[in-house]
Amino acid sequence: MNNFNLHTPTRILFGKGSLAELRDQIPAGARVLITYGGGSVKKTGVLDQVYEALKGLDVLEFGGIEPNPSYETLMKAVEIARKEKITFLLAVGGGSVLDGTKFIAAAANYPQDIDPWNILLTRGDDVKSAIPMGSVLTLPATGSESNKGAVVSRRSTGDKQAFMSDFVQPVFAVLDPIYTYTLPPKQVANGVVDAFVHTIEQYLTYPVNAKVQDRFAEGILLTLIEDGPKALKDPENYDVRANVMWAATMALNGLIGAGVPQDWATHMLGHELTAMHGLDHAQTLAVVLPSLMNEKRAEKHAKLLQYAERVWNITSGSEEERIDAAIEATRNFFEKMGTATRLSAYGLDGSSIPALLVKLEEKGMTKLGERQDITLDVSRRIYEAAR
Repeated sequence: MNNFNLHTPTRILFGKGSLAELRDQIPAGARVLITYGGGSVKKTGVLDQVYEALKGLDVLEFGGIEPNPSYETLMKAVEIARKEKITFLLAVGGGSVLDGTKFIAAAANYPQDIDPWNILLTRGDDVKSAIPMGSVLTLPATGSESNKGAVVSRRSTGDKQAFMSDFVQPVFAVLDPIYTYTLPPKQVANGVVDAFVHTIEQYLTYPVNAKVQDRFAEGILLTLIEDGPKALKDPENYDVRANVMWAATMALNGLIGAGVPQDWATHMLGHELTAMHGLDHAQTLAVVLPSLMNEKRAEKHAKLLQYAERVWNITSGSEEERIDAAIEATRNFFEKMGTATRLSAYGLDGSSIPALLVKLEEKGMTKLGERQDITLDVSRRIYEAAR
């Protein structure tokens, strides 16, 4: 196991009625800006419940944060935060709202003579402070409610970039599985696929004898395989929703990635598909991952065999046959969740691959993966195999 420094300070308030504890988590006298997305939290009554819980505080709101939150939209919230002297941010929604709110938190305190997009260009290294924030999660997927990372898109340039900073780690997260009952099937599927691939990025690399992290990761994968389809078939099964929600949080709160090599090439290649073609984040992951697993089967050989046996119970056949079966099982799981695994399913014929590679090169992503051996040529082969 590799050395690691793990600090996961987000307080998790989990379960039915956990919103009742919200008020106690926010400093007395705080000036709060609630952030949310397209308005579903209004339709479901969640936003009203949040306002009721915050009664007595000075509260403003900012809605309209998109899936794959845009810099252009978020900067409008930054202006409000600065003008209204906001002292606490509360994200009500899913990962996109959380990611966007993290950017707002950092950008509001950023030097006003520097374009805040620089936060993304420096991967968050120059963030020195941020407005504290918490969240009420309604869509389990990204794990953003308990980590320090965020991804933001810039529509004007077709870019999608990530940043990380300890300053934007949420202070708390309210996780009530009941809030997920009304999610559309597509969002449920996207959330399960997203959490699955988050886990794979930290697990399917090469062995470093990190038994605890491996077993935790395998447990998350098995839970998603078992309960992901059930969440689609039985939307108001509390136990199923609770396990999916907790699995998504645990997939990216730092625990399973501590002391192990990590890949993240699937995400980097997927981000470019989202930026250029507007595909959902999880859709791009489902497209890229099977092709990447096959392309890097030699380098990931030992962990692919472990994955085949422990996650899919594949124990017969040659080593190559077992790896083939594990990759196919992964593809079939995504398809079972209703998430296509080929570019052609989204009307893409691969003609944009050269442009995708140009974007990767512009961003310096010419050596990806846990071994930094996914060159532009390898990325091209992965994209082509995903057609």
